Amino acid sequence: MQFEKVASGLEFPEGPISLSDGSVILVEVKRQTLTRIDSDGQIERIAFLGGGPNGAAIGPDGQVYICNNGGYKWIDLGDGITADDGAASDYKTGSIQRVSLQSGAVELLYDSCDRVPLRGPNDMVFDRHGGFWLTDIGKSLQHYRFHGGVYYGLADGSCIRRAHVPVITPNGIGLSPDGRTLYVAETITGRLWSFEIEEPGVLRAFPEFPSRKPVATLTDHQFCDSLAVQADGKVCVATLNSGGISIIDPRTTDVVYHDVPGEPYVTNICFGGPDMRDAYITGSGRGNLFRAQWPDAGLLLNYNR
Repeated sequence: MQFEKVASGLEFPEGPISLSDGSVILVEVKRQTLTRIDSDGQIERIAFLGGGPNGAAIGPDGQVYICNNGGYKWIDLGDGITADDGAASDYKTGSIQRVSLQSGAVELLYDSCDRVPLRGPNDMVFDRHGGFWLTDIGKSLQHYRFHGGVYYGLADGSCIRRAHVPVITPNGIGLSPDGRTLYVAETITGRLWSFEIEEPGVLRAFPEFPSRKPVATLTDHQFCDSLAVQADGKVCVATLNSGGISIIDPRTTDVVYHDVPGEPYVTNICFGGPDMRDAYITGSGRGNLFRAQWPDAGLLLNYNR
C-alpha cells in the first residue's frame, strides 16, 4: 500500500476528520490547536484549545467536539520523534469542548461526571440519536494512575454519565454499522473489546463479569490507539510501536496488518472521499498526515459532511 504525505511539521496530530470539500481537520496535541489542512496541504489554525486536545468529531449541530486530555509533558526520543510523558506540570483536569468551525469560538461542555473530574478524555463517536460515546484514558502522575472508563454525553451539555468503569487505558472508540455494538481499544493491553448497546448511553449488563467481550488481542507488543470502522463492519485500529493499522474482523477475529513505513507512532485513521476509500492516517511522533487508497470503504460517520 502506498502512503502519500499530505502534511508535515504538525505537532503530534490526532483526531482527523475528512470533510466533503477535500479538507481534513485535526487536533495538534502538543500545539494545543484545532487545525485545518486543505486539499493542497495548506495548514490553517482554527482555534487554540489549551490542555491536550486529543479526539475530535462533528456533532449534530455541525460544530466540532473535542476530547481534551488536560495536557502532557513531552520528550524527544531522537530521530525526529516526539512522545508524551505523563501529565503536564499545569494539569488540572480533562474536558469536553465544542468549537465553532466558522468563528473558532471554544466552549467548555464537561470537565466532570457526578462531580468527579474527567481525567483524560481521549476519543469520541456520535450515535444517530445525537449523543456521543467517549473514552477517558485516565491519567498517569508521578506516583499513581487514575483509571479510565467509557462515558456517554449529550451534545447540549446537559448530561454526561458513566457507561462502563474502570477500563485499562481505553483509547479508540467506534460504532458498528448498525449502531448496536460499541468497540473500544485498550492501549496497554493491545486489546479490542465490544459492548452491546441496549439504548442510547446504556450498555447491556450481563450476569457474569465483565459485561464486555474481547474481539482480538494484538501481538508483538503493539499498543492500540484510535480506531475507525469500515462499511463492512471490520475495525481498523492504529497501533503504536509497530506503527501501522490492524484491520480486525469481529466475526472471525482475523487480523490483517498494514505497516506505515518509518512511523512508530501511528495514532489515528479516518475515511473520506467520494467512495469513502481515502484513508487519512496520523503519524503523530513525526508530525505527519498521510493519505492512502484503502482496500475497502470506510463507514460514513453520523453528522460528517
